[in-house]
Amino acid sequence: MVSGVKKARARRKVADKLGPEHWVRAGFDALVRGGVEAVRVEPLAAGLGVTKGSFYWHFVDRGDLLRRMLARWEGEGTHQIIERLRGSGAPAREQLTLLMAICRESAHGSLEGAVRAWGATSPEAGEAVARVDRTREGFVEGLLREMGLSAASARHRTRALYLALLGEFARTASGAEPTSPSVWEELLTLLTSR
Repeated sequence: MVSGVKKARARRKVADKLGPEHWVRAGFDALVRGGVEAVRVEPLAAGLGVTKGSFYWHFVDRGDLLRRMLARWEGEGTHQIIERLRGSGAPAREQLTLLMAICRESAHGSLEGAVRAWGATSPEAGEAVARVDRTREGFVEGLLREMGLSAASARHRTRALYLALLGEFARTASGAEPTSPSVWEELLTLLTSR
């Protein structure tokens, strides 16, 4: 009996230290490992070493967790990066160079693919992916326009870069060696030349 009480107290201490961000992170891990169907309350709770009751201190239900995961992916993987680059005051080409480096060095290539796969089966996730794509492409297109490219040229080159980066995420998520920086530099030169 004493042992059970001690275990319950230990679980409660762990649960008290867990915030919603821990659950979201665990949700991302499950999403990458097994898709959106793997994002379930009981297995996440077991992985975090708590009861599923702890989950309900932070979330209304599983749908609430999934919505927060999408919001976090959108915020951290798009808005925060754009804000950081815009706030740098760097010239457009330098911002584009930094953006490409951030994308290539991101450890979230497998997360990117997992969220996109989720978006193919869920209207809500699909809307988030489409919104992220528009935001990201709009930012890059704006940088290329600042460098003097026409609207049509900037739009086409933006799409080419975006497809290259998504391809890189897919390649590296499946274990391939990252593309060398010299290839990316060559691509940047091609994309920004007038």
